[in-house]
Amino acid sequence: MLVKWIRCTVVDRPGFDRGQRKWAGLLGEPGFRGQGGGWSRGRPDVAHVFTFWESRPFYDSFMARHHDRLAAAQSGTYKDARAKLFDHRFDVKTGFEPRFTDADVVRVAHCRVHADRVEHFRNAQERIWNPAMAGSPGMLRGVFAEAPGNEFLVLSMWRSAAEHGKYRADRVERLSLRAGTEADVAGLSGAIVDLNPSWTV
Repeated sequence: MLVKWIRCTVVDRPGFDRGQRKWAGLLGEPGFRGQGGGWSRGRPDVAHVFTFWESRPFYDSFMARHHDRLAAAQSGTYKDARAKLFDHRFDVKTGFEPRFTDADVVRVAHCRVHADRVEHFRNAQERIWNPAMAGSPGMLRGVFAEAPGNEFLVLSMWRSAAEHGKYRADRVERLSLRAGTEADVAGLSGAIVDLNPSWTV
């Protein structure tokens, strides 16, 4: 499965929101699995969108045929758009599905990992972080994905911001020490995204 993460700074919020609803046109595209997104909690002018495809050929076919027509509805409503593709490596919790209807927030973490620490980072994610997140109340599902250049995306969906906040307060620092995250990671950025139900496809 292919995961696309888009973030951009929005200059016309109502116009961007209207345009985002037009992406309902993705329904019926071969290989399309789901899309959702919303506003960054820390930076209210930043939008995040997450799209899931069966495989790269399906995605490339869509980009060549229909992408520009759908994207035209948002022209001029944003700047500094950044899009990145990641390949699914494993689920965080079991049975990941790109569904957004039961989630309130998404936590996205983008990690650049030292080349000689990639294997350690993957193992720590699977053995330490995944079980901790999977066992946390309110954590619904998630995905761990990888891009060329030792970049990783950890996406987790939560029933509520309060439940995610409790997990952070209770466990993150301790888990980070146990996982050796500081030694693995060359750069880390992330956001808590308040999902907008009208953007879900």
